[in-house]
Parts: sequence; C-alpha cells; structure tokens
Amino acid sequence: MMEKMIFGRYIPADSIAHRMDPRAKLIFIFAFIAIIFLADSIWGYVVAAAFTLLSIWASGITVRFLISGLKPVMILIVLTFILQIFFAREGKVIVDLGFITIYEEGIRQAFFISTRFLLLVFMTSLLTLTTTPISITDGLESLLNPLKKVRFPAHELALMMSIALRFIPTLMDETDKVMKAQMARGSDMSSGPLKDRLKAVVPLMIPLFVNAFKRAEDLATAMEVRGYRGGEGRTKYRLLKWEPRDTFALLTLVILAAVLISLRFWL
Repeated sequence: MMEKMIFGRYIPADSIAHRMDPRAKLIFIFAFIAIIFLADSIWGYVVAAAFTLLSIWASGITVRFLISGLKPVMILIVLTFILQIFFAREGKVIVDLGFITIYEEGIRQAFFISTRFLLLVFMTSLLTLTTTPISITDGLESLLNPLKKVRFPAHELALMMSIALRFIPTLMDETDKVMKAQMARGSDMSSGPLKDRLKAVVPLMIPLFVNAFKRAEDLATAMEVRGYRGGEGRTKYRLLKWEPRDTFALLTLVILAAVLISLRFWL
C-alpha cells in the first residue's frame, strides 16, 4: 500500500493541467474547496462530481489510478460514512433494530459528507500529481508576494510547504522499507491483540523518526553550505507566464459556483 501511495508525488505528462500556470492551479484548488460547500442536494453533488471528473480528464490521470493510490484515504472516507449513519439522529427512521437505529437524515448526511470528502481528496491530489514541488513553491510565493509589504515571510513559507510535499513520498518509501525490514526479523503488525500491534509499531516509529531527523539535518546543512539566506535578492530561473487557458480554468469555477447556487434555490 505504501508503494502505491500517490499523495505528494508528481507524475510527468503533457496534459492540459500539467501545462497550466501553478498560480492558476493553486487558486483553482483553493476556490474549489470553498465552492464545494455550496452543494447541498443530490443534483448539486452530481454537478460537482461531473466537474471533478472533467478536471481529472484534463490532467491525463485515470480515476482508477487515483483510487488505487488513495486507498488509505478511501478507508477513512468509508469510516466517515459509517459513523455519520449511526450518529446522525434526525428525520424519518429507516432501520430500527433496537440497538441500531438509522435515520433518513443520517444516510443523507453520510452521502453528502463522504462525497464532499472524496471530491476534495481527488482535486487536491491532482495539484501534486500535475505540478512539481518547485513549481508549487514558485506559484505560492508569487501569490503571497503582496504580503511582503507587511513583512510576511512569503518565500520561507512557500519553501517549507514545498519541502513538506516533497518529503511525503520519501517518508512513505522509508516507512515501507522499515516495515519490510521488521517483518523479515519476525515482527507481526497485522495480527494479534491490539496491545501487541501497538507494541509492534514502536520499533517502526523509532527508526522512522531517526531517519526523518537525519534527512532534515542533511538538508539544512546542504542549504547552509550553498549560502541560502532566504528570499532577499534572489533571482528566478523559471519565469511564470499566465496563459488564456489559466483564465478559462478559473472561469469554469465561476460557472460551477453559479450552477450550485442556482440549485440551492431551485431544489
């Protein structure tokens, strides 16, 4: 599962999404996160899902690949769906077994929240799958540049986020290697009582944290010996260029927001 984890990875390709300006993609993702909350009916989520599928098609990445790489998140979504069914107690009773009571509103909220969660995971994953960490850094720094007038550390914040995204797949690979090494030595993390499973995790976490701190120290040393002193006076090798396709992509979000708002009043 660790080997198939795709969050934080970049997939090289020549799709429409890959060619977009990173600033446009960042605005697109943040705006979509806000717009998705406008959906409050089945038809609203159908429109949002269709928009998400269109975005996935524009990225050149298949839905099957996304689902296979986000299995841990899918488990969390299913768990959220189940918990919402059993804990929401509003509306008409659908199932009443005495110890288990399922309400109509519980099913409705479970579907809406899980679908919203799923669409958000898909769209945010597309950002890292179609944009290199360096491009994300440049785009985020460019968007935060106006805040430099109030002494906001835009460059440092963008760099930290870029490093964090870059280290997600690295830590996943490191976790997989440590797990295989522990299993080769007879460690069993998938069976037995919960207490024994928690004890088996300790030998996994210690070397993982040690390796993570070592990588962080090596990175800090490399940046120091190369004379890194922050964003002051730095020039850009890669120049960002806003294209008509970037404007068109943001206009599709305006259309999506208008449709979802209309559905809230008509349905």
